[in-house]
Amino acid sequence: MTVKLLRTADGLRAPHRGRRAVVMTMGALHEGHATLIRTARDHVGADGQVVVTVFVNPLQFGPGEDLDRYPRTLDADVGTAAAAGADIVLAPSVEEVYPGGEPRVRIAAGPMGERYEGAARPGHFDGMLTVVAKLLHLTAPDVAFYGRKDAQQLALIQRMAADLNFGVEIVGVPTVREPDGLALSSRNRYLTARDRETALTLSRALFAGRDALDAGPDAVREAARAVLEKADGIDLDYLALVDPADFTEAGPAHTGPAVLAVAARVGTTRLIDNLPLEFGPPQSGPAEFGAFR
Repeated sequence: MTVKLLRTADGLRAPHRGRRAVVMTMGALHEGHATLIRTARDHVGADGQVVVTVFVNPLQFGPGEDLDRYPRTLDADVGTAAAAGADIVLAPSVEEVYPGGEPRVRIAAGPMGERYEGAARPGHFDGMLTVVAKLLHLTAPDVAFYGRKDAQQLALIQRMAADLNFGVEIVGVPTVREPDGLALSSRNRYLTARDRETALTLSRALFAGRDALDAGPDAVREAARAVLEKADGIDLDYLALVDPADFTEAGPAHTGPAVLAVAARVGTTRLIDNLPLEFGPPQSGPAEFGAFR
C-alpha cells in the first residue's frame, strides 16, 4: 500500500471519504504500533482514512531524559505504516507543531496526572496532553487509537476528551507482547541481552498478580511484589493497583475494573507495563473508561 508523507497538516484539509482514524506515535515504530494501525484500518474500513503521526514531542521529556537519544527512524516508520495499512504519515517539525516556540498555554493533567508516572516524570503528562490536543485539532479525526501499555496516558486522554468535549472517540488497544511476555516498547532496543532477560520480571510479576485475582486486591499486590523482590537487577519505581477512572489506589474491597501497573529501571532503561483486571462479576453496562477491558 502506498502511503503519503506529509510535513504539514495542510494536506489533511482536503475532502476525504469515510471516517478518519489517527494513530499518534513518536516514531521508532514496532509491531505494537503496527497493531494500532491495523486496528484503525479495520475500524474505518477500506473507505476510511488512517493517519499516523510521527512526532518526538519535546514537551514531555524532562531534564536528563532521553530526548536527544530517542530513536528517529522516519524512513523505516513510513514503510511500517504503509505495510500496516496507513494512508498518510504526518511527520511535522517542532516549528510546525509549536510555531513561535513552546506554547504559553498548555493542557494541565491535574491531580490524576501527578500520580505514578506523573510523580516520576513531573510535567510529562501536561506535555503529552498538550501535544495530543494539538494533533487532534490538526488531524481532525473521528476516532483515535492508543495502546493500553501506557495505561495512565490512555486514561488521561480519555478524560481530556470527555471533560473538554473533544468529540473524538478514544479507543484503547491491548498491549502487544513478545512470545515470552515482554511488552513491546521502542525503548527495548536499549536493553542488553542480560537486561532483556531481567526485564521479563515485570511481565512475570503482573501475570502472578493476575493469577491471584480471585483472592482480592491485596493478594494481587502481594503476588506481584513477591516476584519483583526475588529478582536481581530491578530498580523498582512503583507497583500499583489502581482504578482506571482516576488512577487512585484500589482498596481491599475494590470491585470492577482495575489496572495492575509497574515501572522499573533495568540497566539504564526505564520500562513500564500493566495488565487490566476485573474484580468481581463483570459489569453488564458500558464502563466510562471501558478501554481497559
